[in-house]
Amino acid sequence: MEASGRIVMPPDDEANQKLVEHTHPPDWVNPEPAKKYNLVVIGGGPAGLVCAVGAASLGAKVALVEKHLLGGDCLIYGCVPSKALIRCAKAAHDVRDAARFGVKVPDNIEVDFGKAMEHVRESRSAIAHHDAAERFRDLGIDVFLGEGKFTSEETIAVGGKSLRFTKAVVATGARALDPPIDRLVDAGYLTNETIFDLTERPERLIVVGAGPIGCELAQSFQRLGTQVTLIEMAPQILIREDPDAAKVVEESLVRDGVRIVTNAKVNKVSREGDVRIVSVQSNSGVKEDIACDELLIGIGRTPNVEGLELETGGVKYDRSGIEVDDYLRTSNPKVFAAGDVCMEYKFTHTADAAAAIVLRNALFGFLPRH
Repeated sequence: MEASGRIVMPPDDEANQKLVEHTHPPDWVNPEPAKKYNLVVIGGGPAGLVCAVGAASLGAKVALVEKHLLGGDCLIYGCVPSKALIRCAKAAHDVRDAARFGVKVPDNIEVDFGKAMEHVRESRSAIAHHDAAERFRDLGIDVFLGEGKFTSEETIAVGGKSLRFTKAVVATGARALDPPIDRLVDAGYLTNETIFDLTERPERLIVVGAGPIGCELAQSFQRLGTQVTLIEMAPQILIREDPDAAKVVEESLVRDGVRIVTNAKVNKVSREGDVRIVSVQSNSGVKEDIACDELLIGIGRTPNVEGLELETGGVKYDRSGIEVDDYLRTSNPKVFAAGDVCMEYKFTHTADAAAAIVLRNALFGFLPRH
């Protein structure tokens, strides 16, 4: 969110202020556009940054457009904060498990949840300089902070300025999917974009969706002292994984105390004061109401295509994202797409790989693949 002209990441502490100062400086002044860019990149996440830095290192004239924070999901809402939280949770688990190694610790150890989340925010801000606007400017990239949108098939507007391009890349990523659950919005819920804002530990947490994000956060919060219930529609957690591998993860979660409910869907969510009541129905028809203090939704991702005026740019898209061919070229031959906005597998490493493909094809034409 924004306040007084600057982006605010809650809680508005020193770590988050440092994060914002690097990745969306409040005093940033957009440069005057070049006459024409070899490459304009919309989106400063993993795919967009690899495209921008790679193209600039090859001598191309590059513009990078980002409306929120540079670094994207990986730095802000994904890989970095989640792995920092996992490390905190592992420390708590190792202390509880120390006795079997001959290490005596007091019973009923306590976790300072606020301090653990402070560690998460500090870990994120400590590496934010790698994704700093100033760093990319020093690499020769024209950094434009603001909302970019197509004004023609070869121009993009941002902050009242027009960027003309030979080629462009849309790498705006994806966000948590809002599921059609009755009264969910009224009750309030968390996603991977808001759960790291917490400063107080919820006594009870329900996680809807047992994919990678749901499983890792369920285990972390359980180890940090929250009672977690993990709900999944499919017959197993991690439905895209081999059943034997998923079983190993499930057994680990159960050992930690996570309650797992599979073959079930959430029909509605209601709220009684600070308590949320989640109504769950199994595939066999059995219904159950489960109370929680916080509710985390992690059932999928939806591409960020709104506000880009893709139709004006001649770029086709649908509910699953921007349409691309085998070369990651869109319906406008001058425009490519990379990362979560166009790909089925929404991971940082696939975004990086897609950016390499775009660089080769956008800057050097369609080279043969070996």
